[in-house]
Amino acid sequence: MDVFELLSRKGHEQVVFWSEPELDYRGIIAIHDSTMGPALGGTRFWNYSSDEEALVDVLRLSHGMTYKAAIAGVNLGGGKSVIVGDNRTRDREMIFRAHGRAVESLGGRYITAEDVGTSVDDMEFVRMETDAVVGVHGGSGDPSPVTAFGTYQGMRACAQQKYGDSSLAGRHVTVQGVGNVGYHLCGLLADEGARLTVTDIDPERVESVCREFDAEPCEPDDIYGVEADIFAPCALGAVINDDTLKVLKVDIVAGAANNQLARSRHGEILHERKVLYAPDYVINAGGLINVYGELHDWTPDRSKRKAMEIYSTLLRIFERADEDGVPTAAAADQLAEQRIRNARHLQRSYV
Repeated sequence: MDVFELLSRKGHEQVVFWSEPELDYRGIIAIHDSTMGPALGGTRFWNYSSDEEALVDVLRLSHGMTYKAAIAGVNLGGGKSVIVGDNRTRDREMIFRAHGRAVESLGGRYITAEDVGTSVDDMEFVRMETDAVVGVHGGSGDPSPVTAFGTYQGMRACAQQKYGDSSLAGRHVTVQGVGNVGYHLCGLLADEGARLTVTDIDPERVESVCREFDAEPCEPDDIYGVEADIFAPCALGAVINDDTLKVLKVDIVAGAANNQLARSRHGEILHERKVLYAPDYVINAGGLINVYGELHDWTPDRSKRKAMEIYSTLLRIFERADEDGVPTAAAADQLAEQRIRNARHLQRSYV
């Protein structure tokens, strides 16, 4: 594995490896780009099969955070961190305090928050060692409701683009992953009268959502072949790939998961098939907006109003994609890169 080649491929600025074996802590922090401001990105706690897999994941996720911040119109850079291990462990304090020390070593260049496998309580342990953490108790708290709300607004924009009507009433939506974000998203969709089919690797979550929101259950591997209007990936990434594209039967792909496309060419295939794709880092930016609001003492209502802008941002991306004849993912990248380039001509707001 050529680490420096991996870093240079997407222009990463810095990667920190931190290990405290006596505390069973192994972490990696990646800063992709700090042109717009300090790099912000959550901490993912996951049982990676190898150190290389963990490194590739943190580089990919931090790159996506740069674009997410740029397209959301907030003055933040892109970063991410991963902790390698079993996120089901109950002995969490010392692991996350070690992680807090790793974050603190960067002197404010990186700010963390919760992500897959971590919680607000975990961030409280991080805060014992550093102030460079958001999404804690007394702050903005759990970002999941705002992430779900932004995703919901993005779905409405997709419906407007595809059907000429933003209403989701009567639309069949398949939701993959009904954890924190997926659960809140199902609630918003059910309130509008959407028909829901849901799946998750945890059958208890599926049972709970089906009972509460009158959804239909589905086996995890079968969700891709369900004929529906919208497919909403809300679990892990790379779910739009060679295998799933063979069976996917939807008009729209719009969900809260990060890095939904396994490869950029899969976005091109969706474009060729006239399946409308909401670029993931655009539609799921509500969580980032939520913690940005915490940094700047926004009220919850102000953060929610900002998340509503995801609707108009996606319509602008769709318009540009149509004008240039390119996939929506490419159009989103162009807009994000344009904002970062423009910012480089200004005096840096963060040193």
